[in-house]
Amino acid sequence: MAEVKIQIGGREFEVACRAGEEHFLKSAAAMLDNEAQALKDALGRMPENRMLLMAGLMLADKTASLEDQLKQMPKAQPQGGPDPVLVGRMTKAENQLSQTQAALADARAKLAEAEAAQAAAIDKLAKETAARKAVEAKLVSVEEAKAKADKQVAALQKSFKSAAALMSGMVEKIEKAAAEKQKA
Repeated sequence: MAEVKIQIGGREFEVACRAGEEHFLKSAAAMLDNEAQALKDALGRMPENRMLLMAGLMLADKTASLEDQLKQMPKAQPQGGPDPVLVGRMTKAENQLSQTQAALADARAKLAEAEAAQAAAIDKLAKETAARKAVEAKLVSVEEAKAKADKQVAALQKSFKSAAALMSGMVEKIEKAAAEKQKA
């Protein structure tokens, strides 16, 4: 047996323990001392046996609380089998992942369709723009031809008026000459 000196609540105690267990005894004494110091700070000086009793009860309360928490934790499968709760959660997560992947694949397909439709619309718009420009060019060409034709018509009309005036003058001269010839 080993003899170990420990301090709890500012008081020193000599305690016996088995050889090799000194570390565990000192660790337990440190926990008890922490509780005793908390009591001493909160309540002031008190009799040794009351301080030890209260500190022990506080440690026992903490231990009971930890045991309750351990009892509420899911127990490990004795033969290393899977935990049914975890298996259920994993299955649910895998199903959600599959659904999300399927939705993503659908979204990608719709996006590809939309992009193809957009490319076709852009191509159609480019062709329509080219056709519109060709029509506009022909329209300009037709307008230029019309303007040229209008100028030619105006020139012809001017020439026709001049020719008509000239012919009218010639007809008058011929009629005058014919009238003089008849008088003679």
